[in-house]
Amino acid sequence: MNNIPFVSFRPMEQELNTEIRAAFDRVLESSWYILGHEDTAFEEAFAKFVGTDHCIGCGNGLDALILSLKALGVGPGDEVIVQSNTYIATVLAITYVGATPVLVEPDIRTYNIDPALIEQAITSRTRAIMPVHLYGQPCDMDPIMEIASRHGIKVVEDCAQAHGALYKGKRVGSFGDSAGFSFYPGKNLGALGDAGAVTTSDKALGDKIRAIANYGSDYKYHFIYQGQNSRLDELQAALLSAKLPALDRMNAERRRIAREYLQGMNNPDIIMPYVPDYAEPVWHIFAIRTERRDELAEYLKERGIGTMMHYPIPIHMQECYSEKARAAAGHSDAECPGCEHLHDSLPYAQGDLPLAEEISRTELSLPMYYGMTDEQVAYVIDAVNSFK
Repeated sequence: MNNIPFVSFRPMEQELNTEIRAAFDRVLESSWYILGHEDTAFEEAFAKFVGTDHCIGCGNGLDALILSLKALGVGPGDEVIVQSNTYIATVLAITYVGATPVLVEPDIRTYNIDPALIEQAITSRTRAIMPVHLYGQPCDMDPIMEIASRHGIKVVEDCAQAHGALYKGKRVGSFGDSAGFSFYPGKNLGALGDAGAVTTSDKALGDKIRAIANYGSDYKYHFIYQGQNSRLDELQAALLSAKLPALDRMNAERRRIAREYLQGMNNPDIIMPYVPDYAEPVWHIFAIRTERRDELAEYLKERGIGTMMHYPIPIHMQECYSEKARAAAGHSDAECPGCEHLHDSLPYAQGDLPLAEEISRTELSLPMYYGMTDEQVAYVIDAVNSFK
Protein backbone atom coordinates (compact mmCIF):
# COMPACT_ATOMS: atom_id res chain seq x y z
CA MET A 1 0.00 0.00 0.00
CA ASN A 2 1.82 3.10 -1.20
CA ASN A 3 -0.75 5.79 -2.03
CA ILE A 4 -3.51 7.01 0.29
CA PRO A 5 -4.63 10.47 -0.85
CA PHE A 6 -5.71 13.11 1.63
CA VAL A 7 -9.15 13.03 0.00
CA SER A 8 -10.82 11.12 -2.82
CA PHE A 9 -14.27 11.66 -4.31
CA ARG A 10 -14.15 8.55 -6.47
CA PRO A 11 -15.81 6.02 -4.10
CA MET A 12 -18.76 8.35 -3.49
CA GLU A 13 -19.10 9.35 -7.15
CA GLN A 14 -18.96 5.75 -8.33
CA GLU A 15 -21.62 4.70 -5.83
CA LEU A 16 -23.95 7.57 -6.83
CA ASN A 17 -23.10 7.50 -10.53
CA THR A 18 -26.65 6.65 -11.65
CA GLU A 19 -28.23 9.41 -9.56
CA ILE A 20 -25.65 12.00 -10.61
CA ARG A 21 -26.04 11.27 -14.31
CA ALA A 22 -29.83 11.35 -14.01
CA ALA A 23 -29.50 14.82 -12.45
CA PHE A 24 -27.41 16.00 -15.41
CA ASP A 25 -29.98 14.63 -17.84
CA ARG A 26 -32.94 16.25 -16.07
CA VAL A 27 -31.36 19.70 -16.24
CA LEU A 28 -30.30 19.30 -19.86
CA GLU A 29 -33.76 18.13 -20.88
CA SER A 30 -35.45 20.98 -19.05
CA SER A 31 -33.41 23.74 -20.78
CA TRP A 32 -33.92 25.76 -17.57
CA TYR A 33 -30.68 26.64 -15.80
CA ILE A 34 -31.33 29.34 -13.19
CA LEU A 35 -34.01 29.53 -10.45
CA GLY A 36 -36.08 26.57 -11.59
CA HIS A 37 -37.62 23.40 -10.21
CA GLU A 38 -34.29 21.80 -9.24
CA ASP A 39 -33.36 24.78 -7.10
CA THR A 40 -36.74 24.78 -5.38
CA ALA A 41 -36.64 21.03 -4.76
CA PHE A 42 -33.17 21.13 -3.24
CA GLU A 43 -33.96 24.12 -1.05
CA GLU A 44 -37.02 22.36 0.35
CA ALA A 45 -35.12 19.11 0.94
CA PHE A 46 -32.11 20.80 2.57
CA ALA A 47 -34.27 22.96 4.84
CA LYS A 48 -36.02 19.79 6.02
CA PHE A 49 -32.66 18.05 6.49
CA VAL A 50 -31.25 20.89 8.62
CA GLY A 51 -34.50 21.45 10.51
CA THR A 52 -35.33 24.99 9.40
CA ASP A 53 -38.32 26.45 7.61
CA HIS A 54 -36.37 28.02 4.78
CA CYS A 55 -33.28 27.49 2.64
CA ILE A 56 -31.98 29.94 0.04
CA GLY A 57 -29.46 28.64 -2.48
CA CYS A 58 -26.61 30.93 -3.46
CA GLY A 59 -23.30 30.98 -5.31
CA ASN A 60 -20.92 29.78 -2.57
CA GLY A 61 -20.33 29.62 1.16
CA LEU A 62 -18.73 33.06 1.40
CA ASP A 63 -21.78 34.61 -0.26
CA ALA A 64 -24.03 32.74 2.19
CA LEU A 65 -22.36 34.54 5.10
CA ILE A 66 -22.28 37.91 3.32
CA LEU A 67 -25.97 37.66 2.42
CA SER A 68 -26.86 36.82 6.02
CA LEU A 69 -24.95 39.78 7.42
CA LYS A 70 -26.35 42.17 4.81
CA ALA A 71 -29.91 41.03 5.45
CA LEU A 72 -29.44 41.46 9.19
CA GLY A 73 -28.30 45.04 8.62
CA VAL A 74 -24.71 44.51 9.74
CA GLY A 75 -22.39 47.09 8.19
CA PRO A 76 -19.86 49.88 8.77
CA GLY A 77 -19.40 50.75 12.42
CA ASP A 78 -20.64 47.36 13.60
CA GLU A 79 -18.63 44.56 15.20
CA VAL A 80 -19.01 40.82 14.71
CA ILE A 81 -17.49 38.37 17.20
CA VAL A 82 -15.83 35.36 15.57
CA GLN A 83 -13.23 32.81 16.58
CA SER A 84 -9.59 33.55 15.86
CA ASN A 85 -8.80 30.21 14.18
CA THR A 86 -11.01 29.79 11.14
CA TYR A 87 -10.76 29.82 7.37
CA ILE A 88 -10.40 33.33 6.01
CA ALA A 89 -13.84 33.27 4.32
CA THR A 90 -15.50 33.70 7.71
CA VAL A 91 -13.69 36.96 8.38
CA LEU A 92 -13.85 38.09 4.74
CA ALA A 93 -17.65 38.04 4.99
CA ILE A 94 -17.49 40.44 7.93
CA THR A 95 -15.10 42.88 6.27
CA TYR A 96 -16.96 42.68 2.93
CA VAL A 97 -20.01 44.27 4.58
CA GLY A 98 -17.80 46.91 6.21
CA ALA A 99 -18.03 45.56 9.75
CA THR A 100 -15.14 44.88 12.10
CA PRO A 101 -14.20 41.31 13.09
CA VAL A 102 -13.54 40.87 16.81
CA LEU A 103 -11.43 37.74 17.16
CA VAL A 104 -12.00 35.51 20.18
CA GLU A 105 -9.80 32.56 21.03
CA PRO A 106 -11.08 28.97 20.81
CA ASP A 107 -11.36 26.23 23.37
CA ILE A 108 -8.03 24.50 22.68
CA ARG A 109 -9.69 21.09 23.04
CA THR A 110 -12.46 21.52 20.46
CA TYR A 111 -10.89 24.29 18.30
CA ASN A 112 -14.28 26.07 18.35
CA ILE A 113 -15.01 29.48 19.87
CA ASP A 114 -14.83 29.49 23.66
CA PRO A 115 -18.23 30.69 24.93
CA ALA A 116 -16.61 31.82 28.19
CA LEU A 117 -14.65 34.48 26.27
CA ILE A 118 -17.51 35.89 24.19
CA GLU A 119 -19.18 38.14 26.74
CA GLN A 120 -16.02 40.10 27.55
CA ALA A 121 -15.65 40.88 23.82
CA ILE A 122 -19.11 42.47 23.56
CA THR A 123 -19.26 46.25 23.16
CA SER A 124 -21.97 48.76 22.28
CA ARG A 125 -21.07 48.15 18.62
CA THR A 126 -21.50 44.36 18.66
CA ARG A 127 -24.23 43.32 16.23
CA ALA A 128 -23.60 39.60 15.72
CA ILE A 129 -21.75 36.48 16.80
CA MET A 130 -20.54 34.11 14.09
CA PRO A 131 -19.76 30.67 15.58
CA VAL A 132 -17.84 28.38 13.22
CA HIS A 133 -18.46 24.63 13.44
CA LEU A 134 -14.84 24.03 12.55
CA TYR A 135 -13.66 20.73 11.03
CA GLY A 136 -17.25 19.42 11.27
CA GLN A 137 -17.36 19.71 15.09
CA PRO A 138 -20.44 21.55 16.45
CA CYS A 139 -19.90 24.57 18.67
CA ASP A 140 -21.35 24.67 22.18
CA MET A 141 -24.48 26.49 21.03
CA ASP A 142 -26.57 26.76 24.22
CA PRO A 143 -24.33 29.29 26.00
CA ILE A 144 -23.73 31.15 22.73
CA MET A 145 -27.46 31.54 22.10
CA GLU A 146 -28.07 32.53 25.73
CA ILE A 147 -25.44 35.28 25.56
CA ALA A 148 -26.80 36.52 22.23
CA SER A 149 -30.37 36.60 23.54
CA ARG A 150 -29.41 38.45 26.70
CA HIS A 151 -27.53 41.14 24.76
CA GLY A 152 -29.91 41.40 21.79
CA ILE A 153 -27.23 40.17 19.37
CA LYS A 154 -27.82 38.20 16.17
CA VAL A 155 -26.20 34.82 15.53
CA VAL A 156 -25.00 33.66 12.11
CA GLU A 157 -23.66 30.10 12.10
CA ASP A 158 -20.80 29.21 9.76
CA CYS A 159 -21.68 25.62 8.81
CA ALA A 160 -19.36 25.37 5.81
CA GLN A 161 -17.66 22.26 7.21
CA ALA A 162 -20.48 20.73 9.24
CA HIS A 163 -23.29 19.43 7.02
CA GLY A 164 -25.32 17.12 9.25
CA ALA A 165 -23.37 17.64 12.49
CA LEU A 166 -25.48 17.36 15.63
CA TYR A 167 -25.47 19.44 18.82
CA LYS A 168 -27.48 17.68 21.54
CA GLY A 169 -29.32 15.79 18.81
CA LYS A 170 -30.18 18.87 16.72
CA ARG A 171 -28.59 19.76 13.39
CA VAL A 172 -26.24 22.72 13.21
CA GLY A 173 -27.60 25.44 10.97
CA SER A 174 -30.88 25.50 12.91
CA PHE A 175 -29.79 27.47 15.99
CA GLY A 176 -28.90 30.97 14.82
CA ASP A 177 -30.90 33.66 13.08
CA SER A 178 -29.36 32.24 9.92
CA ALA A 179 -26.59 29.90 8.86
CA GLY A 180 -24.26 29.73 5.88
CA PHE A 181 -23.32 26.48 4.13
CA SER A 182 -20.71 25.83 1.47
CA PHE A 183 -21.10 23.05 -1.10
CA TYR A 184 -17.56 23.33 -2.42
CA PRO A 185 -16.70 19.93 -3.97
CA GLY A 186 -14.55 18.84 -1.03
CA LYS A 187 -17.31 19.30 1.57
CA ASN A 188 -19.23 16.38 3.05
CA LEU A 189 -22.08 17.48 0.78
CA GLY A 190 -20.29 18.85 -2.25
CA ALA A 191 -21.42 20.10 -5.65
CA LEU A 192 -19.39 19.75 -8.83
CA GLY A 193 -18.40 23.39 -8.61
CA ASP A 194 -18.99 26.31 -6.28
CA ALA A 195 -22.36 26.47 -4.52
CA GLY A 196 -23.81 27.52 -1.17
CA ALA A 197 -26.97 28.09 0.82
CA VAL A 198 -28.44 29.99 3.76
CA THR A 199 -30.84 28.35 6.20
CA THR A 200 -33.22 30.20 8.51
CA SER A 201 -36.61 29.83 10.16
CA ASP A 202 -37.29 33.57 9.94
CA LYS A 203 -39.48 34.06 6.86
CA ALA A 204 -38.93 37.82 6.61
CA LEU A 205 -35.17 37.35 6.87
CA GLY A 206 -35.25 34.52 4.32
CA ASP A 207 -37.25 36.62 1.86
CA LYS A 208 -34.78 39.48 2.25
CA ILE A 209 -31.78 37.17 1.71
CA ARG A 210 -33.42 35.69 -1.41
CA ALA A 211 -34.07 39.13 -2.83
CA ILE A 212 -30.56 40.46 -2.10
CA ALA A 213 -29.06 37.37 -3.76
CA ASN A 214 -31.13 38.04 -6.91
CA TYR A 215 -29.96 41.60 -7.65
CA GLY A 216 -32.20 42.92 -4.84
CA SER A 217 -35.35 41.86 -6.70
CA ASP A 218 -38.52 40.55 -5.10
CA TYR A 219 -40.10 39.98 -8.51
CA LYS A 220 -38.90 40.43 -12.07
CA TYR A 221 -37.62 43.93 -12.85
CA HIS A 222 -38.64 45.22 -9.42
CA PHE A 223 -35.73 45.98 -7.09
CA ILE A 224 -36.16 46.73 -3.40
CA TYR A 225 -32.49 46.38 -2.32
CA GLN A 226 -29.12 47.12 -3.84
CA GLY A 227 -28.43 43.44 -4.22
CA GLN A 228 -25.93 41.13 -5.84
CA ASN A 229 -25.95 38.13 -8.14
CA SER A 230 -25.46 34.97 -6.09
CA ARG A 231 -27.78 32.16 -7.12
CA LEU A 232 -27.59 28.38 -6.94
CA ASP A 233 -27.78 27.20 -10.53
CA GLU A 234 -30.06 24.34 -11.56
CA LEU A 235 -27.27 21.91 -12.37
CA GLN A 236 -25.58 22.20 -8.99
CA ALA A 237 -28.96 22.04 -7.24
CA ALA A 238 -29.82 18.82 -9.09
CA LEU A 239 -26.46 17.27 -8.23
CA LEU A 240 -26.85 18.20 -4.57
CA SER A 241 -30.33 16.66 -4.55
CA ALA A 242 -28.80 13.46 -5.89
CA LYS A 243 -26.25 13.35 -3.06
CA LEU A 244 -28.32 14.59 -0.13
CA PRO A 245 -30.21 11.31 0.58
CA ALA A 246 -26.86 9.55 1.11
CA LEU A 247 -25.32 12.22 3.36
CA ASP A 248 -26.27 10.75 6.75
CA ARG A 249 -25.03 7.32 5.71
CA MET A 250 -21.75 8.71 4.40
CA ASN A 251 -21.28 10.84 7.51
CA ALA A 252 -21.80 7.71 9.59
CA GLU A 253 -18.92 6.10 7.71
CA ARG A 254 -16.72 9.11 8.48
CA ARG A 255 -17.63 8.69 12.15
CA ARG A 256 -16.62 5.03 11.97
CA ILE A 257 -13.24 5.92 10.48
CA ALA A 258 -12.76 8.61 13.14
CA ARG A 259 -13.50 6.06 15.89
CA GLU A 260 -10.85 3.76 14.42
CA TYR A 261 -8.35 6.62 14.41
CA LEU A 262 -9.23 7.69 17.95
CA GLN A 263 -9.03 4.15 19.34
CA GLY A 264 -5.99 3.06 17.36
CA MET A 265 -3.61 6.02 17.47
CA ASN A 266 -1.52 6.18 20.63
CA ASN A 267 1.57 8.22 19.77
CA PRO A 268 2.51 10.32 22.84
CA ASP A 269 3.85 13.11 20.61
CA ILE A 270 0.41 13.67 19.06
CA ILE A 271 -2.68 15.44 20.42
CA MET A 272 -5.83 13.74 19.19
CA PRO A 273 -9.22 15.42 18.57
CA TYR A 274 -11.54 15.86 21.53
CA VAL A 275 -15.30 15.25 21.22
CA PRO A 276 -17.55 16.72 23.94
CA ASP A 277 -20.60 14.79 25.13
CA TYR A 278 -22.92 17.25 23.37
CA ALA A 279 -21.34 16.77 19.95
CA GLU A 280 -21.75 14.39 17.04
CA PRO A 281 -19.17 15.67 14.54
CA VAL A 282 -19.23 14.79 10.85
CA TRP A 283 -15.41 14.82 10.58
CA HIS A 284 -15.01 17.00 7.53
CA ILE A 285 -11.41 17.22 8.74
CA PHE A 286 -9.64 14.89 11.15
CA ALA A 287 -7.19 17.30 12.78
CA ILE A 288 -4.33 16.18 15.01
CA ARG A 289 -1.65 18.40 16.53
CA THR A 290 2.03 17.92 17.18
CA GLU A 291 5.03 20.15 17.82
CA ARG A 292 6.76 18.15 15.07
CA ARG A 293 4.06 18.78 12.47
CA ASP A 294 6.32 19.34 9.46
CA GLU A 295 8.42 16.27 10.28
CA LEU A 296 5.31 14.11 10.62
CA ALA A 297 3.86 15.40 7.34
CA GLU A 298 7.09 14.51 5.54
CA TYR A 299 7.26 11.12 7.27
CA LEU A 300 3.73 10.27 6.13
CA LYS A 301 4.38 11.58 2.63
CA GLU A 302 7.35 9.22 2.30
CA ARG A 303 4.93 6.40 3.12
CA GLY A 304 2.40 7.47 0.50
CA ILE A 305 -0.06 9.13 2.89
CA GLY A 306 -1.48 12.50 1.94
CA THR A 307 -1.99 15.20 4.56
CA MET A 308 -2.92 18.89 4.70
CA MET A 309 -2.45 21.79 7.10
CA HIS A 310 -5.57 23.75 8.15
CA TYR A 311 -4.60 26.64 8.33
CA PRO A 312 -0.85 27.33 8.52
CA ILE A 313 -1.11 31.13 8.77
CA PRO A 314 -3.67 32.54 11.25
CA ILE A 315 -5.98 35.24 9.92
CA HIS A 316 -4.56 38.07 12.03
CA MET A 317 -1.13 37.38 10.49
CA GLN A 318 -2.32 37.27 6.88
CA GLU A 319 -0.92 39.98 4.63
CA CYS A 320 -4.34 41.16 3.43
CA TYR A 321 -5.22 42.22 6.98
CA SER A 322 -1.88 43.78 7.85
CA GLU A 323 -1.16 47.48 8.38
CA LYS A 324 1.21 47.27 5.44
CA ALA A 325 -1.59 46.19 3.09
CA ARG A 326 -3.88 48.92 4.32
CA ALA A 327 -1.25 51.58 3.88
CA ALA A 328 -0.54 50.32 0.36
CA ALA A 329 -4.22 50.79 -0.45
CA GLY A 330 -4.01 54.42 0.68
CA HIS A 331 -6.23 53.94 3.73
CA SER A 332 -5.87 54.95 7.34
CA ASP A 333 -8.07 54.77 10.42
CA ALA A 334 -8.12 58.55 10.66
CA GLU A 335 -9.27 58.99 7.06
CA CYS A 336 -11.89 56.25 6.90
CA PRO A 337 -13.05 54.65 10.15
CA GLY A 338 -15.26 51.65 9.44
CA CYS A 339 -13.90 51.60 5.89
CA GLU A 340 -15.36 48.86 3.68
CA HIS A 341 -12.12 48.30 1.78
CA LEU A 342 -10.82 44.74 1.92
CA HIS A 343 -7.37 45.91 2.98
CA ASP A 344 -8.57 47.12 6.38
CA SER A 345 -6.09 45.87 8.93
CA LEU A 346 -6.98 43.92 12.04
CA PRO A 347 -5.77 45.34 15.37
CA TYR A 348 -3.78 42.25 16.34
CA ALA A 349 -0.06 41.57 16.31
CA GLN A 350 1.81 38.30 16.41
CA GLY A 351 1.45 36.91 19.92
CA ASP A 352 -1.93 38.55 20.61
CA LEU A 353 -3.87 35.37 19.81
CA PRO A 354 -1.59 32.59 21.03
CA LEU A 355 -4.07 29.72 20.72
CA ALA A 356 -4.84 30.52 17.08
CA GLU A 357 -1.11 30.73 16.42
CA GLU A 358 -0.43 27.45 18.23
CA ILE A 359 -3.11 25.63 16.25
CA SER A 360 -1.82 27.04 12.96
CA ARG A 361 1.71 25.94 13.84
CA THR A 362 0.87 22.41 15.01
CA GLU A 363 -2.26 21.21 13.16
CA LEU A 364 -2.08 18.38 10.61
CA SER A 365 -5.09 16.84 8.85
CA LEU A 366 -5.10 13.11 8.12
CA PRO A 367 -6.93 11.32 5.28
CA MET A 368 -10.67 11.30 5.93
CA TYR A 369 -13.19 10.50 3.23
CA TYR A 370 -16.06 8.18 2.42
CA GLY A 371 -14.80 4.96 0.88
CA MET A 372 -11.53 4.53 2.80
CA THR A 373 -10.90 0.81 3.21
CA ASP A 374 -10.15 -0.89 6.50
CA GLU A 375 -6.64 -1.59 5.20
CA GLN A 376 -6.07 2.09 4.41
CA VAL A 377 -7.30 3.18 7.82
CA ALA A 378 -5.08 0.63 9.57
CA TYR A 379 -2.10 1.71 7.45
CA VAL A 380 -2.55 5.37 8.46
CA ILE A 381 -2.87 4.38 12.14
CA ASP A 382 0.28 2.25 12.01
CA ALA A 383 2.24 4.99 10.25
CA VAL A 384 1.24 7.64 12.80
CA ASN A 385 2.05 5.33 15.71
CA SER A 386 5.46 4.44 14.28
CA PHE A 387 6.53 8.11 14.01
CA LYS A 388 9.21 8.74 16.66
